[in-house]
Amino acid sequence: MPAKRFTVLDLIDIDLKEHNSLNLRCIGGRKGLNRVIAIPDINRPGLALSGFYDAFAHERIQIFGRGEVAYLRKLADEGKTETIVHMFSYPIPCCIFTYNQTPDRNFFEIAEAAQCPILQTDLPSSEFSSRLLRILSNIFAPQKSVHGVLVEVFGLGILILGDSGVGKSEAALELIERGHRLVADDVVEIRCMNGNILMGSGANKIIGHHMEIRGLGIINITHLFGVGAIRDKKQIQLVVVLEEWNSEKMYDRLGTQEQTMEILGVQVPKLEIPVKPGRNIPIIIETAAMNERLKKMGYYSAKEFNQNILKWIESDSARSVYFGQEDFI
Repeated sequence: MPAKRFTVLDLIDIDLKEHNSLNLRCIGGRKGLNRVIAIPDINRPGLALSGFYDAFAHERIQIFGRGEVAYLRKLADEGKTETIVHMFSYPIPCCIFTYNQTPDRNFFEIAEAAQCPILQTDLPSSEFSSRLLRILSNIFAPQKSVHGVLVEVFGLGILILGDSGVGKSEAALELIERGHRLVADDVVEIRCMNGNILMGSGANKIIGHHMEIRGLGIINITHLFGVGAIRDKKQIQLVVVLEEWNSEKMYDRLGTQEQTMEILGVQVPKLEIPVKPGRNIPIIIETAAMNERLKKMGYYSAKEFNQNILKWIESDSARSVYFGQEDFI
């Protein structure tokens, strides 16, 4: 379920780009626009219109294409409205007619009596269904909020985590100054799309793309660096955890053991970077981003280094270094 009640009116009011627009408008049953959409799925009520209501998915949005409308006209010509009345006896969220089709007067009257919204779109059934399912999956996707900074570095979405005051915002600010882009600061809202893709964005659009820098205050990244320095959302592909340097802790110095962090059931590569004076954290994050891109292309620097070392140890040149030439005589 989404964070708040998602109603039919919310579906109509969604502000989408051209290639995702649903082009919805209400043509009847306006009293039911506050009905809640609880299931992110759709149903074609062909069997229900024919009188078969076993396993009728009434909790889903009902889509009426050309086939369903043609059958409605046939029922109207024959004066049969019992199946339509039976269908609206279920708590249907709404009915949507594609191809700019309009139902007959009987259908309107029954829907108005049941206070069920009737919507219309000019899109074809297949295109509208794919857009609607994509939008519903985004709205109903599992989500959580984390304290951190999300930036795009060399096209890679990096979530920077760490304790308060460790330098997350300062590192992100220098990355932005180097030409990379900010997605969200302080509070990052994460959604799990399609079960395996983590999309991060700002939790509040009003204060989005602002940063708090201790000693400087609140700054507007858009005004300072331009619109090219921001993004609204980005897939999280790497997690960088900043922590205070601990001399007693053993840090990874080879990179052969890959660490991951589970976020909403998805495993994301993770790096732990110790912070202390003299360490340039932004350039380390840049290098980590480029190295992660190489890994996605199938090239692992640490593994190749390890294999080269093993080959060298097995070679005669390595033996001569450790044993000397007289040991082989």
